[in-house]
Amino acid sequence: MGVKVVLATRNPDKAEEILRMFDGLDLEILTLEDFPDVPATVEDGGTLEANALKKAREARDATGVSALADDTGLEVDALDGAPGVRAARFAGDGATYQDNYRKLLDELRGVPEGQRDARFRTVFALALSPADAARLAAHHARHEGTARRPAVECLLSEGILPGHIATAPRGASGFGYDPVFVDGESGKTLAEMTPDEKNGKSHRYLAAIEMREMLLRHEFAREV
Repeated sequence: MGVKVVLATRNPDKAEEILRMFDGLDLEILTLEDFPDVPATVEDGGTLEANALKKAREARDATGVSALADDTGLEVDALDGAPGVRAARFAGDGATYQDNYRKLLDELRGVPEGQRDARFRTVFALALSPADAARLAAHHARHEGTARRPAVECLLSEGILPGHIATAPRGASGFGYDPVFVDGESGKTLAEMTPDEKNGKSHRYLAAIEMREMLLRHEFAREV
């Protein structure tokens, strides 16, 4: 059996998507629904890495279990990289998905299609429990012939999806900015894709696949 991991999110859409991406590994994956007393993390970091690490570390410290968190930003060139790390709160705290993408469209009103380039970036952070950190150190010692390598407390991965912002929402699938983010390769918004199409190329998928490969390489999990 692989390690036990808690997903440090209370967003059911995101949790479902991530669970599909780690399907086929012998991980025992829990969610924060299994730990209702864990407080919400204040995402006040200035970067995606900082927010992902903070969420993962706080969930690990509160549960005693290695914790996987992600943070996603939407960077729009015409807005000098905004909304960036504030993508989930672009229209204010408590904003709905529609509130956020409607504000984005308002901000881009009058910007021609050829100048609406954007990219999604996702960073995954796995904060290791003390037992799993020791397990990783032992793995390094076995495979590298040394026990002197500095201890690793967190693993990081990243995924980037280039595209542009549509002038109006299209599609009924997905969540977040999916109805207005056009994939640069297919020309579809993420909301026009099936879950399998989206999961096969999205920023979150790319970051998850890199993390998945690290879990296998460090012998935290096996394919089943």
